[in-house]
Amino acid sequence: MEPLGIKGAFLVSPRVHGDGRGSFHEWFRADALRERLGHDLRLEQANCSVSARGVLRGVHFADVPPSQSKYITCVRGALLDVAVDLRVGSPTFGRSEAVRLDEANRRCMYLAEGLGHAFLSLEDDTTAIYLVSESYNPSREHGVHPLDPELGIAWPDGMDLVLSDKDAAAPSLAEALAAGILPDYQDCLAYYDKLGTAFS
Repeated sequence: MEPLGIKGAFLVSPRVHGDGRGSFHEWFRADALRERLGHDLRLEQANCSVSARGVLRGVHFADVPPSQSKYITCVRGALLDVAVDLRVGSPTFGRSEAVRLDEANRRCMYLAEGLGHAFLSLEDDTTAIYLVSESYNPSREHGVHPLDPELGIAWPDGMDLVLSDKDAAAPSLAEALAAGILPDYQDCLAYYDKLGTAFS
């Protein structure tokens, strides 16, 4: 489990054991995550998303506290998984980190509360599953437009991108900042401390 360039974002690379029958790997280990984060992942909901090639979901985030931490993997196909630092006052505010998750590398991404999340399906029938620390609450959910140039996300060229109506209508980073809907970095740090988070 290695930290990415944004505090609270981690890449998990499990050991995959393969033979003539297929493969086996542990895609989630509570003890390993606890050791790295300093607290347990509170599991409130598990999501499964199946997407055609070119489907772009996000950038989504929720009010802090409690927001949602997320633990994501790809069990079929391939996706570009993206963490975006939307925490106002963070040293990496506006920065994004993109990682390929697919059925061959079996990697996972962990995102702490307050970070934005998006992913792009790179193949038809790409299936992502993710664990979240809080149940979905539409009144606390927000988005930033994933194609906003200010985010600097390097989406692959040559793909016809498909966004939901909601994501296509999402504000830019500057508009979300002006509207006061983005998480505050100090509020996030206080919440991480309350959880006993080791990386804060």
